[in-house]
Amino acid sequence: MFLSIYKTAYISLFPMTGKFLLFFLPIVLPIMLLIVWWIIRYRWITMKFIESQKSCLLEIRIPKEITRSPQAMEMLLLHLTRSGVDGYAMAYLEGKTRPWFSFELVSTGGQVRFFIWCSQAKYKDMVEAQLYAQYPNLEIFEAEDYTKGFYYDPEVFPLRVTQYYLAKPDIYPIKTYVEYEIGEDLEEEHKVDPITSVIEYLGSLKKGENAWIQIMFRKHERESWIQGCLEHDGDTKDPSLKDKILVFFFGESRDIKAEAKKEVEKIRAQTLTKEKEKLGDEKVMKFPNPTKTQQEVMAAIDRNSAKAQFDVICRGIYITEKGLYKPVHSSGMTGAFKQYASEHLNKIASIHSGVEDWEDDFAAVFPFWKKHLTIKRATLSRDYLYAYKLRSYFYWPYKEYGRAKPWIQFWRYTKPENTYYAMSVESLATLFHFPGNMVSHTPTLKRVESKKSEAPSNLPI
Repeated sequence: MFLSIYKTAYISLFPMTGKFLLFFLPIVLPIMLLIVWWIIRYRWITMKFIESQKSCLLEIRIPKEITRSPQAMEMLLLHLTRSGVDGYAMAYLEGKTRPWFSFELVSTGGQVRFFIWCSQAKYKDMVEAQLYAQYPNLEIFEAEDYTKGFYYDPEVFPLRVTQYYLAKPDIYPIKTYVEYEIGEDLEEEHKVDPITSVIEYLGSLKKGENAWIQIMFRKHERESWIQGCLEHDGDTKDPSLKDKILVFFFGESRDIKAEAKKEVEKIRAQTLTKEKEKLGDEKVMKFPNPTKTQQEVMAAIDRNSAKAQFDVICRGIYITEKGLYKPVHSSGMTGAFKQYASEHLNKIASIHSGVEDWEDDFAAVFPFWKKHLTIKRATLSRDYLYAYKLRSYFYWPYKEYGRAKPWIQFWRYTKPENTYYAMSVESLATLFHFPGNMVSHTPTLKRVESKKSEAPSNLPI
């Protein structure tokens, strides 16, 4: 009966194009269903693996005296460059993923606290050991998640979410502690630590106000089929048709060093002097004549690309109890990272709730659009809150939350604020490190009250 209906449709109902599609349908449909099944299965086993690993949240209470520079945090970060996946069987049969971590700055009613979250609890001992190695007088506790008790209900917990992204390509670094000259040999009263601005803002909040800043990262790798991307060796030759098709569907691996080298060469080409008029057959050679700014930019890009790289995503949430929401304090999340901006390098920009300015302008002209924006803001705010609580972004269920829609991704277009970016270990250590005793006098910053030391060896037993 099925064959009879199929033959009737093939002969009488469809034109030539329809007949062509109908002919290949028995072949294409199973393949499409297989691809859909494979994607759903891969996402499912990945989420099951992540759930089975059990995460852990560590609260760090810093001592009153810290003489170490942010370079000490670099040492910790270098121990967090973990791959996690060694083969296709691990990735596609067991769902294993790279571990990721989260540095978190939290203000609860003005009480400022530092947290480190691990996606896999087995890294807890390693993180603690490296923290004590760099900062012997720290106190570390396994803490209960501070986000518990909060849920999405604008009538009970009004909130504002902030997504941070880099304004320029990520091969341009932000202004780091190297530019701020925060060295261990510099006297404490002469240090200018950029993290102070963040801590002072967090400490200025009042009871009932909460501000959370989350810096999630994982080791940056040259992606391969294990991560669902096409691996390449950085060659400049034109890719084959097969490579172009694979890149179109899966995306292309990144080589930060190759991109940085290309950008430096581009800047160097701009520094060449203009060719003068030739005298007969004599050739006039060009030579570079870079400005001081161009020299600094090339040096910064070189230094940044030479260090270990991480995939990074930053976001923040300002959430309060009913009746305590203050727009002035919520806007402070926007300027939390302004001190890391450099006019000739890079800066950290921000966007709120995924709604752009043109949408607000459109709603002002056409009032019927306001209802749509209200629903959109509510949906995005709810999802951001749940993604924050799950520390989810690199993998499902909130993989790269906020990316362009599938029909836009078809053209390989993704907004910069909706995807993660590469940061060097130097930049990441600048965003999150422990301030010295003379740097921040925030009274609400929790510190260890007394200095730890070993007992005298000559005590009577």
